[in-house]
Amino acid sequence: MNPRLRHWREAATLLLAAGTPGRPPRSPLGPFDYELLLLRRSSQSGFMPGAHVFPGGLAEPADFSTEWLGLLPASPHCGLGAVKPPPPGGSRAPLFATDRESLGSQLPGEVAFRICALRETFEEAGILLLVPGRGPAPPLPAERLPPAAELGAWRRRVREDASCFLRLCRHLGCAPNIWALHEWSNWLTPVGRAGRGGRRYDTAFYLCCLEERPPHVSHDDQEVTAVLWSSPPEAIERFKSQEIWFPPPQFYEFCRLCNFPSLGELQKFSSERALEGCERWMPVMLSAADGFIQLLPGDELYPEDPDYTGEKKMIMSTDKKVEDLMKEGGIFHRIVIKNTNNLAVYVNIQAKYKHINPLMLKCDNSDYNSRL
Repeated sequence: MNPRLRHWREAATLLLAAGTPGRPPRSPLGPFDYELLLLRRSSQSGFMPGAHVFPGGLAEPADFSTEWLGLLPASPHCGLGAVKPPPPGGSRAPLFATDRESLGSQLPGEVAFRICALRETFEEAGILLLVPGRGPAPPLPAERLPPAAELGAWRRRVREDASCFLRLCRHLGCAPNIWALHEWSNWLTPVGRAGRGGRRYDTAFYLCCLEERPPHVSHDDQEVTAVLWSSPPEAIERFKSQEIWFPPPQFYEFCRLCNFPSLGELQKFSSERALEGCERWMPVMLSAADGFIQLLPGDELYPEDPDYTGEKKMIMSTDKKVEDLMKEGGIFHRIVIKNTNNLAVYVNIQAKYKHINPLMLKCDNSDYNSRL
């Protein structure tokens, strides 16, 4: 974590995909052989109450503890592949580029944020992703995990004190499986969309693919009140029918995951692409006469100098309707918001860092359409 930050806090989240071979599809896109884990936030939550989100949360000092180096390989970046330098005109997301040694931690940010995502997944969903020894190694088999009662006791301790996650790993003679997590994206809460008390988060999104659902998945009845597994197109259908609600970044990522009906394809793409890195995206809100547009970097209307802190008090608004703005425009990277459960992603720019643009579900729910 970075104590010098004043306007937001650092966080990590995990897109956890698990194989579901032979499961009948519920989507016009055809069969998907995997689902992703979604957790419903408590209605009392200070940020996105009631939303379905990927597991994750705030980075804690314990995630950056130098003691982790005693459980992880001594090689550079603890055995993680080195991310390539950014392309011309690009930049490494500040979340990852920050010199952590200057902040008192010898643990690279790429390692610490993966530990954060794994710890939060254990706290919120009871899923413990470890490898025996110092790693990298095959995942720890479920039969080698402690009994459910003991695991539940550890889960409560970790929820109360993040440093207990390291103690748990040491107790089991294991390491957190940071090597299974692939860097996917980085989202910063927009100015004006902060939660209670002005909460904003600079969040690292990681992707992890498992052959099957892990056992003993359960919510904690505190931060999380329900667990849902859903394929990307099914999640979007549930969202459109107002069965569930999730924030625009999750909607965007589900649309992007619709490119991959196969878990094997997703695993291959994410593991190879992760070494390209990613840039930080902070949506900028444009208020129109009949809705809102979240502008993303690369869109023709995205500000040259975005107001990252909110100190400039910049407000983008127009009397035009969304439809008129779309007809007038030509270079899109945006999320159109008509109401809470009526979102649409429009992208016709080239994806950077060898990533892929989202597929888009039409607003009338009748078909799927590529917006490349």
